[in-house]
Amino acid sequence: MSVRTFDFTVATRGFCHIENITDEVQGCLSRAGLKDGLVCIAVVGSTAGISTTEYEPGLLEDIPEFFENVLPARKRYHHDETWHDGNGFAHMRSFLLKTSHTVPFSNGRMLLGTWQQVVLADFDNRPRTRKIVVQILGE
Repeated sequence: MSVRTFDFTVATRGFCHIENITDEVQGCLSRAGLKDGLVCIAVVGSTAGISTTEYEPGLLEDIPEFFENVLPARKRYHHDETWHDGNGFAHMRSFLLKTSHTVPFSNGRMLLGTWQQVVLADFDNRPRTRKIVVQILGE
């Protein structure tokens, strides 16, 4: 087994901006030159998350609405009293979604469904440049 680690950055708008990063992750996987294994995709930070979904316009509206219903941005969060940065909701959303996601791969390709893409969701209350770490374990 070998381990390869790559990273790239993504500019986001915050406030549940969802970005399709499938091609960038697949590019890392291709550069790794491994055939079968697991690829772990992680965002560095505690106000964003990584997942998979169908990256289509309806879901790009549904997902932010879901997070707003579950963890509203205008609610009072204890975190905001600690740091006064107003992004307690972003930390809670990241806690719910998680900051990493693992996908199996075979023949050098991620094993994703036809309509499934790897996405970054940035929940913070401002634009950010996010560092994405891609760690690949395989042979």
